[in-house]
Amino acid sequence: MKKIKVNLDKKVSNSYEICVGYDIMDRIGLIIAKNHPASRYIIVTDSNVSALHGKGLLEKLKGMGLKTDMIEFPAGEGSKNISTALGIVEKMLKIGADRKSTLLALGGGVVGDMTGLIASLYMRSLPYIQIPTTLMAQVDSSIGGKTAIDLPEGKNLLGTFHQPRGVFVDLKFLETLPEAEFNNGMMEVVKYGIIEDAGFFRFLEEHMDRIRKRQRDALERIVENSCRIKKGIVEIDEKEDGLRRVLNFGHTIGHAVEAASEYRMSHGEAVALGMIAAVRISERLHDLPAEDRVRIERLIKSAGFSGHIPQTIAFENILSRLKMDKKKDGSTIHFVLLRKIGMPFINGGVPEMVLHDVMEELRR
Repeated sequence: MKKIKVNLDKKVSNSYEICVGYDIMDRIGLIIAKNHPASRYIIVTDSNVSALHGKGLLEKLKGMGLKTDMIEFPAGEGSKNISTALGIVEKMLKIGADRKSTLLALGGGVVGDMTGLIASLYMRSLPYIQIPTTLMAQVDSSIGGKTAIDLPEGKNLLGTFHQPRGVFVDLKFLETLPEAEFNNGMMEVVKYGIIEDAGFFRFLEEHMDRIRKRQRDALERIVENSCRIKKGIVEIDEKEDGLRRVLNFGHTIGHAVEAASEYRMSHGEAVALGMIAAVRISERLHDLPAEDRVRIERLIKSAGFSGHIPQTIAFENILSRLKMDKKKDGSTIHFVLLRKIGMPFINGGVPEMVLHDVMEELRR
């Protein structure tokens, strides 16, 4: 099991470890009991993960003599709302959760975001631990302390920054992950190669077949590399005041399209589209080499996504969602664009006509 330390502002209480390994559930229980003592542990998970992994973790922790409960909610982005959050809080109150309790987020990004938000608010904050079960959560959403739920007007509009006390990444979880969910996570992995590490980008180009076959050594490489990139950026900019914004590459347009589709489009599909749009904008406005654009689009497609906008989603609907982006500055919508692979920058706005033309290019 490899350990990656996340050091935040020299605050020991805010710093934590990302533990990466294969089939480490037994050790996870021991580390939690030793390093994260609590009066009660509450596993928060969804209806899919509960049957696959939740009951096993519950039995392990109870078998160690730890007072443990599990709260389950319906799987899917549609559950990432205030009603679900309040329902979980009501169940926590009924089982006696107090400020000495610790929440365990067992699941993908929705579970992690939901659990983190509740942990930040319940009785003015509880500790929580991330145990991500999807590739997307393992390489991205479980690290960095961003928590949020969706509103009807857009994605992740109600949230907090609340760092976990630890992150446990068990690669064995990926063996039961549906292909569509694996592909979703690959878009975050591809993003890291595009914005941070040209060498990692080449590795993805050369080994995509092995990665999609989930060969363990390839998975170890992409997960560990992604975690190290994410933690390095979070250490420099914990609250997204500057550098951390580059992690939103592809997400500004992606989130807008995802919300405009009423979440019928998967997050990975929307981010793939957003990244392709961003590189085309970069080529038009900031001289991104055509060769880099072609390589990026080819890699995204080899990872399982075409990067097309359904005809049913109107540009005006996408634009209205963009105007509600939580990272905008007044009326200016910031975009993460590229000068070349591995060299992103924050753009102070893109002309609406350029956005329109690129969106039309990407229609099916």
